[in-house]
This record gives sequence, C-alpha cells and structure tokens, in this order.
Amino acid sequence: MLSDYPIFEKWYSLLDWILDKVDSFPKSVRTTVSERISNLSLNTLELIIEMIYTKNKKPKLNFINLNLEKLRIFFRLCKDRRYISINQYEFVSKEINSVGLMVGGLLKA
Repeated sequence: MLSDYPIFEKWYSLLDWILDKVDSFPKSVRTTVSERISNLSLNTLELIIEMIYTKNKKPKLNFINLNLEKLRIFFRLCKDRRYISINQYEFVSKEINSVGLMVGGLLKA
C-alpha cells in the first residue's frame, strides 16, 4: 500500500541518500548536526506513513512541511560549512522541494 503513494517512494529514496551523506560528516558534528538531520529525516518518514493511514491528513502534512523547512536550513548550514558540496546541496534542495510540492498538493486536495 505504501508504494501506491509517490510521496512515500520519493522520500524513502531521498532518505537513503541523506543517511549516507550524514554518515560521512566530520566526527566533530556527528552527534549534533548529522544526528539532528537523521532524526528529522526519519521522523518525516514516520509522519508520511502516519499520514497515509490517517483520515485527517492535514495535521500530519503540516508537520511534514515543518520538517522539510528545518531540513532545508540544516542542509544550507551543511553547505556553508562545507560538509556537503554545492552539487549535493542543489540535489538535496531540489528533492526536498519536490516532496514539498507533493505535500502542498495533498494539502489542497
């Protein structure tokens, strides 16, 4: 059933990329920045699953939107601190924005 939802498939794929990236961050930020990004990303996956199986989807979608905004800012910080390259930042930003558009579409539906 989850595979029937493009938002789940998209986020699951991006989550795999995110978890790989944060594992390569410097050791000095693994318990702060990378852990925070990992937790937000995993929490977003959980919220997507909860949204799929919930009748009142709007509150879950609003939390997903909030998490996406937090992740945008964290990844901007990672780019500025050179934990990720500009190309990686562009990729993750586009993917997060794509999921954000899906959330917006679901909110309007």
